[in-house]
Amino acid sequence: MTTHQRNFPSIDPTKLERLAETAVRVGLRLQPGQDLFLTAPVAALPLARLIVEQAYKAGAGLVTPIFSDEEIALSRFRFAPEASFDRAPGWLYEGVARAFAANTARLAIVGEDPMLLAEADPAKVARANKANSIAYQPALEKIAGFDINWNIVAYPTVSWAKRVFPGDEDEVAAGKLAEAIFAASRVDGDDPVAAWTAHNSALGRRTEWLNSKKFHALHYSGPGTDLTIGLADGHDWQGGAATAKNGITCNPNIPTEEVFTTPHARRVDGHVVSTKPLSYQGTLIDGIAVRFEAGRIVEATAARGEDVLRKVLDSDEGAARLGEVALVPHSSPISKSGLMFFNTLFDENAACHIAIGQCYAKCFVDGDKLTPEEIAARGGNKSMIHIDWMIGSDRIDIDGFDANGARTPVFRKGEWA
Repeated sequence: MTTHQRNFPSIDPTKLERLAETAVRVGLRLQPGQDLFLTAPVAALPLARLIVEQAYKAGAGLVTPIFSDEEIALSRFRFAPEASFDRAPGWLYEGVARAFAANTARLAIVGEDPMLLAEADPAKVARANKANSIAYQPALEKIAGFDINWNIVAYPTVSWAKRVFPGDEDEVAAGKLAEAIFAASRVDGDDPVAAWTAHNSALGRRTEWLNSKKFHALHYSGPGTDLTIGLADGHDWQGGAATAKNGITCNPNIPTEEVFTTPHARRVDGHVVSTKPLSYQGTLIDGIAVRFEAGRIVEATAARGEDVLRKVLDSDEGAARLGEVALVPHSSPISKSGLMFFNTLFDENAACHIAIGQCYAKCFVDGDKLTPEEIAARGGNKSMIHIDWMIGSDRIDIDGFDANGARTPVFRKGEWA
């Protein structure tokens, strides 16, 4: 058994099995006879095997896994010809899109080294990302439109763990990251399903309150931030479990602490700074500061990774506009852990955040019945990308404004008001 395939003794096998079961039973709610498309790093094979086992126990028709490898990924940037970086396997993504159209569920295990491409040529990284985003669009539309039940979970690979705990030996670091993942994913107790039922209920109460207010806009104020985010016409707040167009209620992200909706792509004004670094495709982008006018980012700087940020914003017309706004209290379990995970799945659940790029069709009232043209008319954004970055802290206040300008406190010092 290779190093990439073994599970460290410091990773609790009982909790790992609970995570696999939770991914299938809570995250996907996989249905008997439903196929599953699974992606994972080779280093996450111990969790992938457990998930496949749980999927077949739940009655999966066929599970198709595809694995990635860090060394293979690096080989491209070390040795591939120049033309390689403007290409992507469109044939593969077209097949994935057809699978999603046939009601195949989607599960992704993440755990790659967040700084894997830090030493690679930023221009090549940007070109490869753009080519991949364009090729992936047919499949992304099925995910962004919430056509199917899907889920993302994490595995504590050594390369990732060493970024979070750089001073520890491999096994110790992996064990620490595993415990952090298990706690955030609510599988460190005896009954994760019950824990998720209670958590989903709490998030549901937040979304009900926000939807009852029918806010026209949110205003953020704090150090370096004076930002007004208009909300899309007919927007719908979501959080926790939600029902996909195929009728299956699932939890797309494990963990999750957010409630989120669709901003109006043409009604965002002001300036905002990031409060946590963004790890994007192997590059760390830190100290982001942007200014919006009429919904579009017109000025953008970063203390680190600015070149990559600018290339991302130039991906397409919608890349410099917002597709998501999410509220997360500063006291969330992930925030209280004090850890920087260098992984958006976790870090976005430590703070309020926004996402540039593609909006979620499900974040509209009767969104499953709206055409792309109707979504755009209501303020929904379209892009080949969707990238979250954190703007919340214990020094941020948020107010909601209705159509008449009446103000309601939503957050005070990073907490629900």
